[in-house]
Amino acid sequence: MSKVGKQSVAESTQAVSGVLVGRFDHALDPKKRFTIPREWRATMGEPDYVYVMPDHKEGCLNLVPRAEMEARLAKLREKALFDPALNRALQVIGGNSEQLMLDVQGRIRVSDKLLQFANLTTTVAMVGSVRMIKLWDPKALGDAATVDQVALGEALEIAGF
Repeated sequence: MSKVGKQSVAESTQAVSGVLVGRFDHALDPKKRFTIPREWRATMGEPDYVYVMPDHKEGCLNLVPRAEMEARLAKLREKALFDPALNRALQVIGGNSEQLMLDVQGRIRVSDKLLQFANLTTTVAMVGSVRMIKLWDPKALGDAATVDQVALGEALEIAGF
């Protein structure tokens, strides 16, 4: 049986073995698209699509790889189908999220609603967050050319590195 272009949840989750690290600043093109870097697309297993949702604590967007989302969905499927509180929560998440197809050049077009939420008007700072990518207005971040050792130390401690 051929699975051209299709992967099961287990296969797509296993396909992602790398981590998403680094920072890439990319200008929005006239159609308000930006390109996910080739390195990250390879790390994510060359997905056909990704998920984008607003961060609930910071003024940025979260770009969640397909495999990461499918792993979370597998856990949700173990819960009761008709749990009212869970269904309301999932409706809020779903109503504020997007499933975005990548074009052949690896570009995506985030909705105006979400671009406005994160104040993404001309340039997107894409920051690798190991399991996902944070999409920021570059003005909201510090200087990309310096290392904040205090913040790095705190982050390493919290993550248990």
